[in-house]
Amino acid sequence: MKPNFKNILLTTVLLLCSHGMSAQFLTASDTSESSVKRYKSIINANKEIVNFIEYSLVERGLPRHLRNLALIESHFDRKITSGAGAVGVWQFMTAHANQYGLTDQNRTDIYKSTKTATISLTNLYKKYNNWVTVVAAYNCGEGNIAKAMTAAGSSQYHIFSKYLPAETINHVKKYLNACYATGELQSVLSNYNSSRMNTVFFVNGGSGKDNSQLAETDINAGFNLNIIAEELKVDINKLLSWNPGIDEELQQKGESTLYLPTDLMPDFLLRKNKILSRSIKEGNTQGTKP
Repeated sequence: MKPNFKNILLTTVLLLCSHGMSAQFLTASDTSESSVKRYKSIINANKEIVNFIEYSLVERGLPRHLRNLALIESHFDRKITSGAGAVGVWQFMTAHANQYGLTDQNRTDIYKSTKTATISLTNLYKKYNNWVTVVAAYNCGEGNIAKAMTAAGSSQYHIFSKYLPAETINHVKKYLNACYATGELQSVLSNYNSSRMNTVFFVNGGSGKDNSQLAETDINAGFNLNIIAEELKVDINKLLSWNPGIDEELQQKGESTLYLPTDLMPDFLLRKNKILSRSIKEGNTQGTKP
């Protein structure tokens, strides 16, 4: 059957328009007036600490909205201790604090603990490249994040989060609610959606992919896998070995995650528009030709 290029183009445009919204279910779960007032009142009641935290964040090149992590962790109470033994404004556990040279006693010190928190958050961001995953990792630890990513076969929070502890999922929800209250939610979500375009993920051997370092990005049904392979000068069978089941997923769902070796991903991103144009022009019928 001859492909209907007009329908293909329309479908592609719709998919491209919706692409940025595909993770928008990661949004505030409580936008009630009472929730907004509650978060704002806690911030206003602790202005001196909040100002110091924001200054420390900006000085380190971090976004101000991370003050909301201390907000949901402790309500800025430097003397608070959780049932698990986390202490202070930033709720440092002993192991986490000691990792950065912060003594147990200094966990209640707003200056030293904040400095430690900014270093920890900077390191987490370098690893995960988005603040949503950073908040999750800060709560449950990098080990649990790695296990969840491996179980889900993805480094995208909205996919692997179901494998995280319920407490951590709830923690991220609180953070998004707090960011809604402070008018910074869109910034957090934009950062998350941008990071999804090129996130490094170490795929283990049990995932069905090569045991190597891969990067991932989202594509839609407008892309032809054969043309991707041609443009990147790789064998189509190799491309499919990195992406088992992608053909069917594109046909059935209209979008999928594309995995490529990290050295090839920049080439794909540079050629992405050209690949899409070729796919549309030459007729994007999924169905690879090994």
